[in-house]
Amino acid sequence: MAVTQQEIESRLWDAADELRVAMPEAQYSSVVFPLMFWKYLSDTWEHNHEEFLVENEGLDYLSAEEAHEIEYRDYQSFEIPLIYPGTVRERRASWSSILATVTQPGLGQRVRASLQAIETANPDKFSRLFGTMTWTSEEVLPAEVLAAVMQAMDRTPKMHEGNMSHDVLGGAYEYLLKRFSDGSGTRAGQFFTPREVVELLVELLDPKGHESVYDPTCGSGGMLIAAANLLKARGGRGYTLSLYGQEAVADTAGVARMNLFMHNLTQFQVAVGDTLKDPRFKKPDGSLAQFDVIVANPPYSLKWKPWKNDPRAIGGVAPQSSADWAFVQHMIASMGPKKGRAGVVLPHGVLFRGGQEAAIRKRVLDDDLLEAVIGLPANLFYSTSIPTCILVFRAAGTKAEERQDGVLFIDASKRFTKAKNRNVLTETDIADVVTAYHSKFDADGNPLDPDGDGRISVQFVPAAEISANGYDLNIGRYIKQAAAESEDLPALIEAYNLARAERQKIEQRMLAVLADAGIEGFDE
Repeated sequence: MAVTQQEIESRLWDAADELRVAMPEAQYSSVVFPLMFWKYLSDTWEHNHEEFLVENEGLDYLSAEEAHEIEYRDYQSFEIPLIYPGTVRERRASWSSILATVTQPGLGQRVRASLQAIETANPDKFSRLFGTMTWTSEEVLPAEVLAAVMQAMDRTPKMHEGNMSHDVLGGAYEYLLKRFSDGSGTRAGQFFTPREVVELLVELLDPKGHESVYDPTCGSGGMLIAAANLLKARGGRGYTLSLYGQEAVADTAGVARMNLFMHNLTQFQVAVGDTLKDPRFKKPDGSLAQFDVIVANPPYSLKWKPWKNDPRAIGGVAPQSSADWAFVQHMIASMGPKKGRAGVVLPHGVLFRGGQEAAIRKRVLDDDLLEAVIGLPANLFYSTSIPTCILVFRAAGTKAEERQDGVLFIDASKRFTKAKNRNVLTETDIADVVTAYHSKFDADGNPLDPDGDGRISVQFVPAAEISANGYDLNIGRYIKQAAAESEDLPALIEAYNLARAERQKIEQRMLAVLADAGIEGFDE
């Protein structure tokens, strides 16, 4: 019987909810995701093992080594090894094997040993996958709570391809990501970007089959997955993309790897490290690796240690108080020279702040690397209520001819729907922003087919005008949303004259009353 999306999501949340007595909701992900992925691996391994046994019945003459070779050659894509081999405690490092021991002392130790054994047995696939696993300590998570979580999660249907699709499984993982984010306040921004913002960014960059996609601050991997999903939705093959991500927090990098696996995406590399200090993707000569598509929602206005001598620092070095432009410089340096394009979500301050940031902005604009600035609504994100913008870059010389020597400005700040905790972009909002991005313009930079409802404004601004404005990219400087644009000017003038006459009439009456009272000295 097919498993419904709602059924698996509900039961997974029941398991997560068992943690409420032991830790705040902001920490649930560090426990639930490793357990969920372990169960997925175990269910998959056991399903394939049963198939192997059924289809090879009667091969009793095979040695244990020969049977192992056949099973892992033809049926298994990873290994679930034994823990404590050669001792009385020997058992398979599988979910069902350890679940059978939940009432025995040392549950956390057995869970940790199992996860570490799986990482060690599959170094190419699962190295450092499960993160630090501090939650397996009795001091952090009491054994009775861990047992309750595992027992509740075991009521989730078997997580193998014969029982549920990767679409359902991946959807359940994303459901938990969102659910944890909704309840965990500002910490959520460290690993989860709202799905509709991710979809908009990926739609703008339009990844093609067999291209490389890179996220230098990948969090839970949502942007990499969205790139594959978009390609699949358009009739392409998402699995042909080569996906790369770097994440500073080891546990979050593990969440990303598990997320990718559960979406049936295996052509990926997720590295751990500080992208600005230690970029992990390099060419054989030691220079920075380059990619076709680069997407990111980096931490905003992050304090950092500025570069001393780094080839990424075109135009200068971002100030210690904010690494925003340093992330942009890294992304620009990571764009492939032929068709590289990059999209990044940042606060509006990057558009107009002075000093070192202004110098970097000047160089980027002089080199004609910036294609578009898109203003988004306020309160879209879990970690901040401030309005943000998307900057789209193209490798030098790769802009379309009509987009050269200028920047496209889009104001979509009024396009949102209010939800419980934040504003959201609807599918129509996303589609309209993408349509605006692909607009054609007349000689004055006005769109030839403007948005009819007036809630998205678009303007193509020549580089010379931006230069004359001191390289200020503030959207309001180029797209005016003043009421005068939509009001009847003669009607406004008439209303003003009427109000002015009424004010003068009232003033005359007031002065007359004051004079009658013997109070003088007011200018008429």
